[in-house]
Amino acid sequence: MTTPGSSGSSSAGSIESRIAEELGVRERQVKAAVELLDGGSTVPFIARYRKEATEMLDDAQLRTLEERLRYLRELEERRTAILDSVREQGKLTEELEARIRGAETKARLEDIYLPFKPKRRTKAQIAREAGLEPLAEGLLGDPGVAPLAAAAAFVDADKGVPDAQAALDGARAILTERFSEDADLIGELRERMWVRGRLAAKVREGKEEAGAKFADYFDFAQPFTDLPSHRILAMLRGEKEEVLDLVLEPEEATEGPSSYEGIVAHRFGISDRGRPGDKWLTDTVRWAWRTRILVHLGIDLRLRLRTAAEDEAVNVFAANLRDLLLAAPAGTRATLGLDPGFRTGVKVAVVDATGKVVATDVIHPHVPANRWDEAIAKLARLAKEHAVELVAIGNGTASRETDKLAGELITKHPELKLTKVMVSEAGASVYSASAFASQELPDMDVSLRGAVSIARRLQDPLAELVKIDPKSIGV
Repeated sequence: MTTPGSSGSSSAGSIESRIAEELGVRERQVKAAVELLDGGSTVPFIARYRKEATEMLDDAQLRTLEERLRYLRELEERRTAILDSVREQGKLTEELEARIRGAETKARLEDIYLPFKPKRRTKAQIAREAGLEPLAEGLLGDPGVAPLAAAAAFVDADKGVPDAQAALDGARAILTERFSEDADLIGELRERMWVRGRLAAKVREGKEEAGAKFADYFDFAQPFTDLPSHRILAMLRGEKEEVLDLVLEPEEATEGPSSYEGIVAHRFGISDRGRPGDKWLTDTVRWAWRTRILVHLGIDLRLRLRTAAEDEAVNVFAANLRDLLLAAPAGTRATLGLDPGFRTGVKVAVVDATGKVVATDVIHPHVPANRWDEAIAKLARLAKEHAVELVAIGNGTASRETDKLAGELITKHPELKLTKVMVSEAGASVYSASAFASQELPDMDVSLRGAVSIARRLQDPLAELVKIDPKSIGV
């Protein structure tokens, strides 16, 4: 698979150098791997058959390299597009170009570009066209001026400014846009909110019963940095199913202005010292924070939370899947599989050392039948008749009670020399009703096929689990 978006030679060299530094390897190793990826080679192929070219980069390093290569190339493509856009607008200064070229992440690049991004005709733009920018600049630069008095000079009905209050509203729109498009400020506030903020959930009115599976989150809040991936994903699912309302809180609620408003005010030299314009300016800061900046950061951090949670979930699932599929097989030993159940009984299947089914049965040791002794006698007979060595117990409903049954079987019949093992039965019911199971065990009742799968997955987990639909495998 060809890695997308190759850049020019100078940026390519910079990308390769950066990846080499991040991975702690030599640049020539990265360059060799990049050439192979661009040539259509896959990570598994390079890891196995091109070790001499990459000087022994392993599969983990190559996967990271491929991910970073894609990200950094996309970053360079976006950087070039932004430079072209700002240049066409005639606004590209040496300082701005240096800032754009120095941006190391997509988020930082977009923060810098925000003031120059073509946008719909905004309230701020309309206010500028009405000649209100000098009013905004004047009020910001001299808080000693009374806002209404200053605004009176800008009233012009022909320009859509019928009175002084309309002029002040336009000036506020201009300043709000300026505050919310300051790249350094937005970057600082984003990281502060990531460290101090939290994700809060509330149940929607009338959804308590229908959304019972999300009960843990009906009144819940936890800092972003403490949230485990499974909890983030569960809350997002609850929101998608219209059970939960989620709110990204920048910090714990306090009386008075938030610390974020204080940072915005400090950035632009705004403070409330009792001067005529101070209250209007601090209200403008509050308006900018609540209506523009917080909304923008909320979108960014929601995406960051989801991405981090999904990445962690993938890693956890991969590790669990590896452990499950590569679990040590019990080997070629006759095994008795028990698929636990209460009302419908415990399904029993005996497979020989090769996995061939040699016997099946159903026992009813638990409520409501309570035929405990009869069940033990049946199991002992089957174990003796087929030289069973292992007892595999599915870990679903009634598993503890069935484990106790197997324990008593072993105690009462030490001559059988049985060993019991609890086995994950995830996917066994799915397998039992699958087309594959119908072909493999055509004459067997569906309810008994699960017991066969449980017995076989103790003998050789990988050979049995590959028959199950991946989404039902239980990781």
